[in-house]
Amino acid sequence: MTDPSVDPYPLSVNGADHAVRTSWLGESLLYVLRERLGFPGSKNACDQGECGSCTVLMDGLPVCACCVMAADAVDAEITTVEGLAAGGAPTDVQQAFLDAGAVQCGFCTPGLIVATTDLLDRVPDADAPTIREALSGNLCRCTGYGRIIEAVGMVQTMRRTHGDEGAAPPPPG
Repeated sequence: MTDPSVDPYPLSVNGADHAVRTSWLGESLLYVLRERLGFPGSKNACDQGECGSCTVLMDGLPVCACCVMAADAVDAEITTVEGLAAGGAPTDVQQAFLDAGAVQCGFCTPGLIVATTDLLDRVPDADAPTIREALSGNLCRCTGYGRIIEAVGMVQTMRRTHGDEGAAPPPPG
């Protein structure tokens, strides 16, 4: 029998397959993304799934990567904040966060951007209560959420006016 702590295992991240080496399947997806694969965008703030700073998309659904074992992600498509933008240009959500000043210290920003992208892809015309509920799993200590909500509204307005041309491309897979 082979030792799973030494055998590489596959993860599909941002449309590319990666062999995770020198790891064991019990490590959190967040740890593997940051420390093993070099995707530092998702942040580790609480390590308990309470703050949302580590939010990624797993098979198109937002999850707290700190609460997902790497083993559970082996057959899934993972999209991190780094995988939202094509060609290095910011998505409309990323640009709106910058334009609205919704970034402050930036620690919560990646998780909020992933959560906002997911929300607006599913519910483009989400009303204020729906937006607040969708982002309620993402804590921010700096902005007071006003600028974050403003950024979401900016994206909604832009997409209504210009269509989805500035929207993030669909996740690979």
